[in-house]
Amino acid sequence: MITVALPKGALLTDSIRLFKTVGLDFSAFLDSGTRQLQIEDPTKTAKALLVRAHDVPVYVEYGQAQLGIVGYDVLREKAPQVAQLADLQFGKCRMSVAVRDSSPYRSAVELPPNCRVASKFVRCAREYFHSLDLPVEIVPLYGSVELGPITGMSEAIVDLVSTGRTLRENGLVEIDTLYVSTSRLIAHPLSYRLNSGNLHSWVEKLREASLAAV
Repeated sequence: MITVALPKGALLTDSIRLFKTVGLDFSAFLDSGTRQLQIEDPTKTAKALLVRAHDVPVYVEYGQAQLGIVGYDVLREKAPQVAQLADLQFGKCRMSVAVRDSSPYRSAVELPPNCRVASKFVRCAREYFHSLDLPVEIVPLYGSVELGPITGMSEAIVDLVSTGRTLRENGLVEIDTLYVSTSRLIAHPLSYRLNSGNLHSWVEKLREASLAAV
């Protein structure tokens, strides 16, 4: 029996739909009345763990799950030791730099040296500004990072953007994009190499199903 790590939040519904197309039903997680964090597929061929998105690669890396679905943003930020097997195409968003719409800066390279940039994606933000050869102070925030520029604590933020509505409603504007993020299928490297639980077959089915859905 294989174990799959599924992410709570925005990717869950599409992840469950994808697995259902290959014959594995984890839709019990969508029942608002359930508090279960681990369920078995009715066919008894697989079970799933429901975990925070940032924890998916941790469970896969440490072997508690052989497969997982997680956003590329999480993989970039955590840099886990996992096998990245497929771009599943759903959950598309972008990692962006944003400032107040009243800010004079309209490109990241225009930001003043040593200014503050708030982000929950500390590694991604640091690497990006390092690539620009622009020294900044990264302020770690794990709640509403939009408040950074609003309160004057930071000049800019680095955060995930989907529709941009939250930025607009808080008087912020995007000035640069670091990268586009989509959902990715990952696997425990050794389990995949050894084809434990017939992983190769499941991965191929999931790849084909994701391509058919595009």
